Amino acid sequence: MNIHLPHLIFNAHISCNTRMLQPTIQTKVCIIGAGPAGATTSLFLSKKNIRHIIVDAASFPRDKVCGDAIDLKVMRVLNQLDPNIVQNEIIQNNHFTNSWGASVIISKKKQLHFDIDKQDGSLPFFLVSKRAYFDNFLVSKLDPVYADFMQGTAVKSIRRENNKWIITAIRNNEPLTIKADMIVGADGDHSTVLRCLGERKIDRAHYAGALRQYWKGISGFNEQNRMEVYLPKSLPLAYLWIFPLANDEANVGCGLVSDLIKKNSIDLKKLFHQLITEDPAIAHRFAGATPLEKPIGWGLPFASQQRNVYGDGYLLVGDAASLVCPTTGEGIGPGMISGLIAAEFIARAIEHDRFDKSIFTNYDREIYKRLRSDVRKYKLVKKLSPMLYNSVIKIWASTGVSGYLFKLGAKKWMRTASKPIEVDMDD
Repeated sequence: MNIHLPHLIFNAHISCNTRMLQPTIQTKVCIIGAGPAGATTSLFLSKKNIRHIIVDAASFPRDKVCGDAIDLKVMRVLNQLDPNIVQNEIIQNNHFTNSWGASVIISKKKQLHFDIDKQDGSLPFFLVSKRAYFDNFLVSKLDPVYADFMQGTAVKSIRRENNKWIITAIRNNEPLTIKADMIVGADGDHSTVLRCLGERKIDRAHYAGALRQYWKGISGFNEQNRMEVYLPKSLPLAYLWIFPLANDEANVGCGLVSDLIKKNSIDLKKLFHQLITEDPAIAHRFAGATPLEKPIGWGLPFASQQRNVYGDGYLLVGDAASLVCPTTGEGIGPGMISGLIAAEFIARAIEHDRFDKSIFTNYDREIYKRLRSDVRKYKLVKKLSPMLYNSVIKIWASTGVSGYLFKLGAKKWMRTASKPIEVDMDD
């Protein structure tokens, strides 16, 4: 396989009668976006000794609005990258809160707790870390031998010309052009890649609105550091979360499916404020607490949309590919898995020196197959009754068998964290 370093050439550029030199970089692969999905794509390309460029408009560390929950899918990807990362760099890292259980809050008097036993060498059920830290942790792992990481590089336009992508960007207030055989759209829900492809469309039935607010001093946490979810009676397909962070802080937020927000004319910020100040199930826990910021909103593109995620010379990963789990709102794990899978398909494309759509056949199958069960459940609930779903969840959570099934499922899930993710590119 012949893989060349990106190299710098100069094009003559005439503007306002002044001759300027505009740098042009040529590369086989350009990843646009360095969040978890884009960074993971880069990390696994580097593991395969494939040189590439990865750009991001931000300079790291930077904040990213999110629930900050890191599940075992993330740990599974990191274990596949390097088995030492999770055990040696994350579990004992004070920036990561180890969570050994979960709580479902039904009312002030009724709360269901699901805990798993702490064992030496075992992984926690969840980790919680602010995205400002976690995303920076990932990009700090990028390999400069193979990855040319361009922070603070804002992509302005993308066009396809003679089977090449022409990417125009601004870096350090100067214009920059990147020519690539293929691009990876890893730039999130508000993706420039999607807009340039004409694919940036929102289907409210497969999209959610959410808010996040960091707090300090919320009462009621225990040594298990449970991930807490509250299901308000009147809100179908919605929940409020309270996730513990280091330094007595917490990530608090709520999310609701967008078509129900529109149908019921819900003001999400107003709803959030009412829940944490007036709802008897949780308001008392915020009485002595301090908000660290104003609520910040963002959108969640659900995997149930099943977006077109590949074509001639491109792949989409993470939120740009609409890979958020529709039943939980979790997106970091599916995004990182998609980055791992994308690297496999890119390696095959480079080996065959082909970047047409057919070389990426089955990419969509591979990134969606681990979300199929959740997508089916979500579509079934939407077809039946969202309110019925909330009732069934509460009834199920109230039974003794739910705790048993939780522990059984958690143990099975934790065993998968050490198993490699296999990618099948063939028909």
